[in-house]
Amino acid sequence: VFKYLHTSIFTNISSSEVFAVALVGDTPIFALDPVNWSIHFHWPWAYQATLEGDIMKIKSHYKIFLRNMIRYVHELAHQGQLDYPLVVQIRAGCVLHPNGTSRGFMYIGEDGRDLTAFEVDKQQWVSRQPSPVADMVSKSLNRQKSISGLLVHILSISCENHVLTLCKYGKADLERQEPPVALVFARTPSPAQLLLVCRVTGFYPRPISVAWLRDGQEVPPGPALNTSAILPNADLTYQLRSILAVAPRDGHSYACRVRHRSLGTRSLLIPWG
Repeated sequence: VFKYLHTSIFTNISSSEVFAVALVGDTPIFALDPVNWSIHFHWPWAYQATLEGDIMKIKSHYKIFLRNMIRYVHELAHQGQLDYPLVVQIRAGCVLHPNGTSRGFMYIGEDGRDLTAFEVDKQQWVSRQPSPVADMVSKSLNRQKSISGLLVHILSISCENHVLTLCKYGKADLERQEPPVALVFARTPSPAQLLLVCRVTGFYPRPISVAWLRDGQEVPPGPALNTSAILPNADLTYQLRSILAVAPRDGHSYACRVRHRSLGTRSLLIPWG
């Protein structure tokens, strides 16, 4: 999956800030400098990949796109009598499937809520919520026929080609795997309760399965089980914690089980006690 994530903050009619990043999977490819709108590549091979296909041409028009986008948002804000500040988000990219097909996508949102989505097959924008703003944005964008045609090309052809080129040049980094390290320890918030903590860190890629076993059987979701969100580490790996509340000396055996792509068919099994 190639994702372009864009956020623009419009404080008032004369002030705006733009932030953007691009990723393949969860590997960062480039980031936009919000001060001068220059593109900073995270890897030498990511820049090398832009020299092939349409991407260099798209990159050369990027600042024009940003200026036009800012002007367009201000025009819509005036037309729709929208109040500042405004936060506009764009999520775009493509998904490559194992059978060789791909699907492009583009969503535009405001303040964390999707307003409209571009349907590549139909070459049209469709409202994502029943609101006057979503309808206004969708109708306005659907009048821009030349932009719709350009988006079809970028999302269905250029994006797929660029992902394949990135995978060719950055294969080692994009396919890297780091195995998880797990530690189990306990906390005692009160004499009547024991919190078993399974801390898992240092793994990559992001998807992982962490479960508690009681006497060899997986503990189902419930109020006694609390697993954190997966959080990034500074070294581009991930971490999480899973906490299970039990009664002290309840006579059961407990273990934390970790499954991850880097482990293959094996699992980490870390017993408590």
